[in-house]
Amino acid sequence: MNIFARSLTAGLLTATALSGTAMAQDFEVAYLSASSANTWLATSLTEMRKVAEANGIAITEFDGQFDPARQTAQTQDVIASGRYDGMIIASINGPGAVPDIENALAQGMKVVILNQVVGTDLTTSEPQVEGISASVLVAPYRSGTRLGDMTVMACEGIDPCEVAYIYGIKGTPLDTAVRQGFDDVTGTHANITVIAEGEGKYLGPDGGIVATQDILQVNDGFDVMVGPDQAIQGSEIVLDEEGMLDRVKLIGFGGSAPAFAGIASGAWFGTVMGAPADEGRLAMEAMVDALTTGNAQGGIDALSAMPDDGKVTAGNVDQFTAQWDG
Repeated sequence: MNIFARSLTAGLLTATALSGTAMAQDFEVAYLSASSANTWLATSLTEMRKVAEANGIAITEFDGQFDPARQTAQTQDVIASGRYDGMIIASINGPGAVPDIENALAQGMKVVILNQVVGTDLTTSEPQVEGISASVLVAPYRSGTRLGDMTVMACEGIDPCEVAYIYGIKGTPLDTAVRQGFDDVTGTHANITVIAEGEGKYLGPDGGIVATQDILQVNDGFDVMVGPDQAIQGSEIVLDEEGMLDRVKLIGFGGSAPAFAGIASGAWFGTVMGAPADEGRLAMEAMVDALTTGNAQGGIDALSAMPDDGKVTAGNVDQFTAQWDG
């Protein structure tokens, strides 16, 4: 196990710190981004550039604009060009990306997966294509189990504990896996029941405002509200206006700056940490190592090395720093 890729406290790699016949500055890497406009991935790219610059690596970004066909064409062009030694991909279509990644590996390129699962198993961070150097992401199912753990904490001493659950985008493989992890944890606690659902999207508080208003029309007696940070920002606004903020515990997932502000003010119970900066740094460190030594890191969950497995509450918030604005 390579300490550079596994440690969240390690400094930037230098070319002389790595063994092997090739030096990092001999290489060029393509970064296939799901979206250059996405603030999460922009944070990851900032850290990737730092590591690349420290090692003299040239990195070129390709903007997929959340269009699977566009990203597929970009990936195929990168491979066909013969210009790049490595490829880091934040996939838009995980299962659909597998053939092109297999082709890249067959051409001798090093491949690192960032943020999104490439494959069909959403329960693991481990690579699902043989030959991948590293897969740096939090498996959606693990996000769900962490969310479930936090809900169990919030419901301690409350019986029954009624929960309103807000999806990001209901029905997508990612959100289905998150919910499955959540249910597998909370389902073992007889006091916890999900009594209402909504859909907030991942685009800011507006979706959470609408989802929360809709839920309140059906049931306003819940004790806990759970959802993506962006949606919970909207929930906070609505519940505050309704005078309910002091009796409903808000739990987000994403670990954004607004979530940290909510925890600090007492408006939120907690959030599941998000680590786009760490993921970007770890991905490029793994790429440098793969290119210069041939090492493969396997699956890397950036939250596993954090305090309390990345579950942030008022009791430990001072041990974390938000890595994105949400």
